[in-house]
Amino acid sequence: MAPPYTRAMAKEKTLFVCSECGGTSPKWLGRCPSCGAWNTLIEQVAAAPGGGNNRFGAPYASLAGSAELAVLSEIEATDIERTPTGLDELDRVLGGGIVDGGVTLIGGDPGIGKSTLLLQATDALQRAGRNALYITGEESGAQVALRSRRLGLELSQVQVLAEIQLEKILATLDATRPAIAVIDSIQTVYSDQLTSAPGSVAQVRECAAHLTRFAKASGTAVVLVGHVTKEGALAGPRVLEHMVDTVLYFEGDTHSSFRLVRAIKNRFGAVNEIGVFAMTERGLKGVANPSAIFLSQHAEPVPGSVVLVTLEGTRPMLVEIQALVDNGGPSPRRLSVGLDRDRLAMLLAVLHRHAGVACMDQDVFVNAVGGVRISEPAADLAVMLAITSSLRGKPLPKGFIAFGEVGLAGEVRPAPRGQERLREAAKLGFSVAVVPKANAPRKGAKEIEGLTIHPVERIEEAMNVVRGLE
Repeated sequence: MAPPYTRAMAKEKTLFVCSECGGTSPKWLGRCPSCGAWNTLIEQVAAAPGGGNNRFGAPYASLAGSAELAVLSEIEATDIERTPTGLDELDRVLGGGIVDGGVTLIGGDPGIGKSTLLLQATDALQRAGRNALYITGEESGAQVALRSRRLGLELSQVQVLAEIQLEKILATLDATRPAIAVIDSIQTVYSDQLTSAPGSVAQVRECAAHLTRFAKASGTAVVLVGHVTKEGALAGPRVLEHMVDTVLYFEGDTHSSFRLVRAIKNRFGAVNEIGVFAMTERGLKGVANPSAIFLSQHAEPVPGSVVLVTLEGTRPMLVEIQALVDNGGPSPRRLSVGLDRDRLAMLLAVLHRHAGVACMDQDVFVNAVGGVRISEPAADLAVMLAITSSLRGKPLPKGFIAFGEVGLAGEVRPAPRGQERLREAAKLGFSVAVVPKANAPRKGAKEIEGLTIHPVERIEEAMNVVRGLE
């Protein structure tokens, strides 16, 4: 339990609050005095005695009185109005467009295209009659103008502010009241109320809280650009993701021209939705048929290659899974790119136990083509078939696809929205599919034209079907 709020604490300019239990301390300590957690105390501004903004609050009733309550069934629910950004793929990820008063956090590796995408979006919104403000803390106004010239936006009317002090930014936002404001980036913004340096946990948390509060009060849509760590996660406190309405991640190899924007949180739309872009000389362009970029163009079928129909948000997408099995040394390697490495080890054990395919003395490498990351278990069957194909040195037939989750007992479990996956594969010309039995069309249902479906219940059946197709 957090210690009670005292007058001694209120006299201090700042307090240190535990991010785990909410306990407070007048000075920084390595260990929280309340819950004993290490390195969890975060500097925050303390409210003045008798002030109305008593953040930590008295332990009992507030002097302001109680708030008015509402019954859930009596609250009028209205549809959320969205404003399209002019970029179809970005609108797909956002759930249809930006929402007035919504706060979006977007992160990605340096140089991957975050600023480019947001500059294009703000220009499109400005052209549509929505006032846009681009606040840059990492570049000067001249650098932003130079980028706009490269993108072909010479006549852009987007307003630009080069500033990193929070109080000046909020004053400008309050005076101009733009429809959308971009903060590039939140790690460069600082508040005079805190003594810590810009980019620290306390500064990032405090500045994001003030900007979020302004967005909700004014109706301005705010977009925060965040830095990422070496592991690819958003830098700063985890609470930053809880403050905002939408969290987007930029994915993709900086050496490739393709970029993926993935929504991992969206209060106004579906999560795990992705938008696919291609980096061109004129900026980022949406890709209408993303399946084409994740499929290698082989003249003839090759061993170790299987096409998977994965599901990203509401979009079925075809991705090529490649496997290479080679003679290993005393300690065989298991390496996966775009797939979970721990799950690969589990699938190899299931493959040995239930299908009799041993790779214990072999190096196994698995790759998802195009730099896409696949997290759903429906990729299990395609990965196992690709490994077996590479080990035997025999390619799978042309036009072959597979999907399905494989359990530890060797059973093949259904994948969600299997019919949509099959229809997408048939639309792109695939003719043979090995899928879980529960995903196959039921008796009497309309068959998918041009697609021969082989339903299986166990991994052994899938191996027998593949051998029969060779």
